Order: sequence, then structure tokens, then C-alpha cells
Amino acid sequence: MIIGIPKEIKDNEYRVALPPGGVRELVRHGHRVLVESDAGAGSAFSDDEYVTAGATVVYSAERAWGEAEMVVKVKEPQPQEYDYLRGDLLLFTYLHLAADEQQTHALLNSGVTGLAYETVEDARGHLPLLQPMSEVAGRMATQIAAHYMEKPEGGRGILMGGIPGVKPAHVVILGAGTVGTHAAMIALGMGARVTLLDVNMDRLRYLDEVMGSKGRLTTLASNETNIADAITTADAVIGAVLVTGARAPRLVTRQMLPTMPKSSVIVDVAVDQGGCVETTHPTTHSDPTYFVEGVLHYGVANMPGAVPRTSSFGLANATLRYISRVADVGLHEALRGDLGLMKGLNVYKGSLTHPAVAETFKLPYSTPESIIWG
Repeated sequence: MIIGIPKEIKDNEYRVALPPGGVRELVRHGHRVLVESDAGAGSAFSDDEYVTAGATVVYSAERAWGEAEMVVKVKEPQPQEYDYLRGDLLLFTYLHLAADEQQTHALLNSGVTGLAYETVEDARGHLPLLQPMSEVAGRMATQIAAHYMEKPEGGRGILMGGIPGVKPAHVVILGAGTVGTHAAMIALGMGARVTLLDVNMDRLRYLDEVMGSKGRLTTLASNETNIADAITTADAVIGAVLVTGARAPRLVTRQMLPTMPKSSVIVDVAVDQGGCVETTHPTTHSDPTYFVEGVLHYGVANMPGAVPRTSSFGLANATLRYISRVADVGLHEALRGDLGLMKGLNVYKGSLTHPAVAETFKLPYSTPESIIWG
């Protein structure tokens, strides 16, 4: 199979879909890999490293997309890349369609086949291709919150861990999945007081046992009352809610914001699925923050792009075996043998094949099985 790796063009997106080591594995399996020149530069991978790994370096996005049978990326195609989409192309990347109706229609109109990293499941129902970036984003979310709590950045002037005689910051985390767990771990490690909310009581019991750090962790059932109460004393709120393939539920409303301390910080990691804060909208690394009702909002939708080398290695650790499987046996056989990979199929030759996305936009839905095999 011919596999294309174009350079990412989203604002300040420095990750690359595969490092040279991953390319080497695909070449070893007999595949041809086209890497756009400088695609790995942001992650400190040179073109020479890709050539040594067996790739063909091409000098335009048109070739990386146009000559490939499968394109692997990190982020969803940007509007200026929509013209590269076509009916005989397989696109394997993060899509996050439920938060992006324009992209959804672009994929459907092009006839491209779209596999989304974020909805692929393993045998336990976990999301193996989302997990590494969720780990990065969760850890980064706390670092980012700590940075923007500083007065010169617009925050209240709060030190995350306080000092002897001065209380630490109060960090409220909505969601106890991978993002929320890693955010809590870093916040507790920095000495903060953490309130962690989730709807899964078993998960909260487990985290209370393993992370109950000298009484600084409080776990609460996630409901409107508890959320509204917790954020009234929050120096930072981290949104870490995920519903697979669907738009994130809005847990913090605009009406709640005036109850929060002035210049408190919201980092909504769920922004790439629409955000779990009503007033969140996507921002960029170039212009990451804005204020609503006196509360600083951070809504960068590609947070791990700021630590691209770590992120590129972590992503490839998870994705390479799936990419290799599809390339080795073809899409249909790969889907037939892996029902979890089947759940990653979001669009197929003009049909929408993920129920949550269809429900979000009130569009017709077709099961993958009925479309592919009739």
C-alpha cells in the first residue's frame, strides 16, 4: 500500500503521524511511505531520518495526499485540505466530527473513507488510540492552569501548591477518565487541593483509594448541584469529560460563571468534542485565551501539539499496529477481523457510519456492515 504522511498545518501543530521508526516498520512490511518534506521537523525528525528509514520524501502536500492510498495524520483535515479528499482515499486520523459539522459534510461530500483514532475501541471497550494524547493533555492541563493562574497571565496570582501558612490552589476537575486522572495526579503532585467529579462511582472509589493524597483529594458525584457548588471556590476548573464520538455534555453553564472567583481559570480539554463548558470555544496556541464573565478560558483544541516529540512517539506507540494491519490486509479485512476498529469507521464513501455523529447533526446513519458488505 502507498501511505502518505503530510505535514500538519493546523495552527502551531508540530506533531507528526509517525516518527521514522514507525515508517521503518511499514517499509519492512513492503509498503511505500511518502513523507512530505519537513513533516517531522516540528518534532525534531529530519527528512534524512525518514529517508534512512526507507521513506520517499516528497516536496508538496499534493503529492503526499494525491499519490497515497491511505493518508495518516494527527489532526483532522483543515478546510484548505478538503480538496485533497477523494472517494478512493482512506484517511486515518483524529476527526472529532461531533464538534465539526463543516468537516463532517466535507468528508461525506468527497466520498473519502474516514477512520477516527478517537472512536477505535479495544476488547475492553477502552479507547487505545485516544489514550496517549489524553494522558498528555491531562498532564498539560494542570501545567497550563498553573501558568494562567499567575497574575501576569490574567489569573488570580495563586501558586498551585501554596506555601507553609498559605493555602494551596483549589482545582476542580470534571471527569475522572484518562484526562481527569492525569490532571488530578499532576495537581496533587504540585500540592493543590483537588475536587474530582464523575458519574462513575466505582471509578471515584478506586481513585480515592490510590490517589487520596493526605486529604487533599475530594471525590464527588457529578451532578448540577455538586458542580455548581464546587466551582464557587475553584481557582481552576479542568474540563475532562468524554462521550465517545459524541458532543461533550455542557456541565458548566454561562449562568454559573459569575459565581466563580474573578480571574479564575477554565481549561476545557473537551473542547475538541465541543467543550463541557457552555462558554468554551476553540482557540489556538497563537491566541489561546479569552475572558467571559471575568473568568479566563483556555480552549486550545490541540494541546499535545505543544509537546510534539513526546506526543508523536506516544501516538505512534498506539496507532502503528492498526495502521500496519490496515495496510497489510486492506481495510475490509482489517475491519472484519476487529470489531473495535470497525467502531473507528466514521464515514464511508458518502455514508455516515458513526451513530453519535449522526445523532448530533440529525443526519442519516448506516451501519458499517450494511454499507461495506450489504
